[in-house]
Amino acid sequence: MWSSEFRVWTKGCISLVFISAISAALSLEPELGSSRVVFQTNYGDIEFGFYPTVAPKTVDHIFKLVRLGCYNTNHFFRVDKGFVAQVADVVNGRSAPMNEEQRREAEKTVVGEFSQVKHVRGILSMGRHSDPDSGGSSFSMLLGDAPHLDGQYAIFGRVTKGDDTLKKLEQLPTRTEGIFVMPTERITILSSYYYDTESEDCERDRSILKRRLASSAVEIERQRMKCFP
Repeated sequence: MWSSEFRVWTKGCISLVFISAISAALSLEPELGSSRVVFQTNYGDIEFGFYPTVAPKTVDHIFKLVRLGCYNTNHFFRVDKGFVAQVADVVNGRSAPMNEEQRREAEKTVVGEFSQVKHVRGILSMGRHSDPDSGGSSFSMLLGDAPHLDGQYAIFGRVTKGDDTLKKLEQLPTRTEGIFVMPTERITILSSYYYDTESEDCERDRSILKRRLASSAVEIERQRMKCFP
């Protein structure tokens, strides 16, 4: 029969193991960088941040596309409830024409930066073809847990605000084309902007205003080219 001292020692060891397991699990959550991107859609805003220590090349590529305004007038071509909301490749997904600098960056691909980070709701995961190094500008926002994607697709960030918008997208009517579940109406990224969480509020406000004005200029130019060729 175990002594009371042994039982106490055993319980203490189990508690330490349990606490260590929790700490290890929490340590797997990557740290977000200070940059934030906001996609303004016709169903609401979605904000996300990046994991620069997990997928640095992917983060640099996507952030440069954002800074160049490449995602403005693009859309979500896929919304599979409980699975993913996927942003279209900007080369073919935009309604506005691209300038030379935008096209040059959009046609680049990045190596597959696969990691141990798990595919759970809110995670940003790069789209790609069969080639693991074929990631371009299309990426998914996870709408649920998808462990079968772990280690197969590069995770580079997560949604920080706008889950209510994602829930709206999940409720929209869809159609199925092959393996894709697609919305029956266009979910447009009207504009995008970015800011740094470590900057002062006034600087952030100026940055937001600047990005919004720039995105408005893109839309005005698109309409001008459409109506006055």
